Amino acid sequence: MNKTVESTSLKTNAETVAIVAARAADDKQGSNILVLNVGDVLAITEMFVVVSASNSRQLRTIANEVTAKIREESDRPLLRSEGMAEQQWVLLDYGDVVVHIFSEDIREFYEIERLYQDVPVVDWQATA
Repeated sequence: MNKTVESTSLKTNAETVAIVAARAADDKQGSNILVLNVGDVLAITEMFVVVSASNSRQLRTIANEVTAKIREESDRPLLRSEGMAEQQWVLLDYGDVVVHIFSEDIREFYEIERLYQDVPVVDWQATA
């Protein structure tokens, strides 16, 4: 497979996984959901999914739903997760997709989307 086709296929795959994650978070009432295409500014990943949760129970529920839906709808393994015990900021790492689930106050404090304000935002709701 030539490199151009391979990277395009991987990018599409990463976007698909990110959209699955965003929809799963939305299904569990995650708020302020963004899918950011960070591939041009970060060498370690292609997509960030950023989600807010109103409390620790919802944060855990969203993380569990995202994990279940990605497992169900893709062949992508969860490489690592962090923050589940603290329940303030959970990171789910799928390689070229990283899902960040924040409590509302922690997201406001870190303002992660401000750091990536110049990257393309994927309209995850428009894709059927």
